[in-house]
Amino acid sequence: MVLSQELTKHLQEGTFIPAHPLALTSEKKLDEKAQRRLTRYYLEAGVGGIAVGVHTTQFEIRDPAFNLFETVLRLAIEEVEKAQLQRAFLKIAGVCGGTEQALQETKIAKNLGYDMVLLSNGGLNDYSEKELIDRTKEVAKELPVFGFYLQPAVGGRVFSYDFWEQFANIPNVVGIKLAPFNRYLTLDVIRAVSASARRDEIALYTGNDDNIIADLFTTYEFELDGKTVGKQIVGGLLGHWSVWTHEAVKMFEQLKLARANEQVDKKWFAIAQNVTDANSAFFDSKHDFKGSIAGINEVLTRQGLLNGNWCLMDHEVLSPGQSEEIDRIYATYPELHDDEFVQNFLKKENER
Repeated sequence: MVLSQELTKHLQEGTFIPAHPLALTSEKKLDEKAQRRLTRYYLEAGVGGIAVGVHTTQFEIRDPAFNLFETVLRLAIEEVEKAQLQRAFLKIAGVCGGTEQALQETKIAKNLGYDMVLLSNGGLNDYSEKELIDRTKEVAKELPVFGFYLQPAVGGRVFSYDFWEQFANIPNVVGIKLAPFNRYLTLDVIRAVSASARRDEIALYTGNDDNIIADLFTTYEFELDGKTVGKQIVGGLLGHWSVWTHEAVKMFEQLKLARANEQVDKKWFAIAQNVTDANSAFFDSKHDFKGSIAGINEVLTRQGLLNGNWCLMDHEVLSPGQSEEIDRIYATYPELHDDEFVQNFLKKENER
């Protein structure tokens, strides 16, 4: 299966994709009502796609003790279908595990109607780079693949330039999410893709939540075989974008317009730092991102979109001082939150 012409254009032009969180009850059971409501919030906020079953959704949904992977994917796609959107929209399923597990999850996503998979290499330290390339080739036979460079602090690993060069040459790899939270590693991937014969077929998306705006404004140029080759990060697939989403969508559209018109006002440099500061609180950078998922859930809980910041694993909680940091961000950057939009959205939800 390949991506349709419409969705390929949508992906290549750059769009806004939040990583979908998981709604739970205090008993750590799936809160289906809140889960569906959260998907509808993203649709109402104007996102260009959603990624479900990814890190922000909590990888543990696959554990037999919870067995939520297929259920969570199904709930999201049901809400997308009900919305009958009149715009291009990417449905992305997170896939992880060894080759057998990754193929099984890909087939579940395919049967449910997902367009592509975000393929994580996390937790596969016993796999060689060649084995991971072979795994990607197998998955890409089923659905288009969005590569994923996950930062080591939350379970990722560092890959060589050669790995990304081979990765870019795999047919049906259509995008790569760059999320190593590291400039040097980010450049490795962009340079490798730029050197590939498939460079125009692969869309680069930022997952560097600490550097969102700068990533989106930068054109990377390299001298290759005697000519200058340029490549741009065109969109984002971000956990950060799962909160304050409506305002972030508006900011992204303004950014795209400024980028297209080559009118990058210096105000964007200040906004970039404000967004990074907000991300530091949400993702708990002070404690090596230990409270990243709980932090996202805490913001959504404060807005009334979730009923609590609960996570499947007991150790996934807010870090000491993280709640106060979120308080500070709310007070310092009121222009970044979308509380008014959320309140209007919830009012309509209550009238359903």
